[in-house]
Amino acid sequence: MMGTALCFGLTACSGGDTSESQADTRRTATNDAAPCPALDPVEFRWIAGGTLTKGDDAQLPEESGPARVKLAGFWLGTHEVTHSEFSEFIRATGYITVAERSPPPMADAAADMQQPGSAVFTIPVDGNPNWWRWVVGANWRQPSGPADNHQPDPREPVVQIAYDDALAYAKWRGMALPSEDQWEWAARSGGANPDAPPSKAANVYQGSFPFNDKGSDGFTGRAPVGCFPADKNGIYDLIGNVWEWTVDVADRADAASPAAERQNVIKGGSFLCASNYCARYRPAARQFQERSLGTDHIGFRLIDPTRPPPPQSPPTP
Repeated sequence: MMGTALCFGLTACSGGDTSESQADTRRTATNDAAPCPALDPVEFRWIAGGTLTKGDDAQLPEESGPARVKLAGFWLGTHEVTHSEFSEFIRATGYITVAERSPPPMADAAADMQQPGSAVFTIPVDGNPNWWRWVVGANWRQPSGPADNHQPDPREPVVQIAYDDALAYAKWRGMALPSEDQWEWAARSGGANPDAPPSKAANVYQGSFPFNDKGSDGFTGRAPVGCFPADKNGIYDLIGNVWEWTVDVADRADAASPAAERQNVIKGGSFLCASNYCARYRPAARQFQERSLGTDHIGFRLIDPTRPPPPQSPPTP
């Protein structure tokens, strides 16, 4: 579930001051949440190559049918890029994210959509049924906007990141974003359930979306990275928490249309994926996102394409 599917272009999603709704969806741990373990000091894990049956268990229209893809091994980030890590990039480079820049002119757009900001999920209320609203001042520093006093935990995945922002960070690190195939292979080889995440093994929505997240997994929003168990490959939070950018362009009929902004595939689902709606927390699941639009539930992780394979790593089958 994301901005494109729910309110294309966000023209109808402008909500002005949404401080009350933002407070209702503040990204906090529930009272009975156990402390997260220390962050894994290993930054990258080797994902051995193999043959991916891409799109196996396809259940939704945007999921392609099964196709066999041979993949070489690669080094994948053990966790999503954190708020603290992105902060280091900003301090070092002075980079200004897309959400902090003035948006391009849009015909008939509301006045607040001509100011820097981004898309924020809010619980629908009487008189405004929209789930996504443009919030002036929402960006990676304050994902829900300036009216929300919640400050992101340094270990939370950084969000409100447009595709170009993720690429800029990756280039600064000498890294890259994963392809869709690499991402799906990592999730499948790591043992991700093809139908649904096991109970309390991933940060997803418990309850009836969009009104009542019970938080029985310990969180009612984004969780710090590494709070949930690593998969068989030693990778954290591939499923749930936040969607993750890939380098693959969306293969949909309008993707190359001059009237439609280019979109990329995002993978993994987020804390807003629920059993009664979205449920895109399966390895085969995919979604499309405008490159210039960040949200408060999309982040990214890196691959290291320059590091040599580990000694005695088996060849790709």
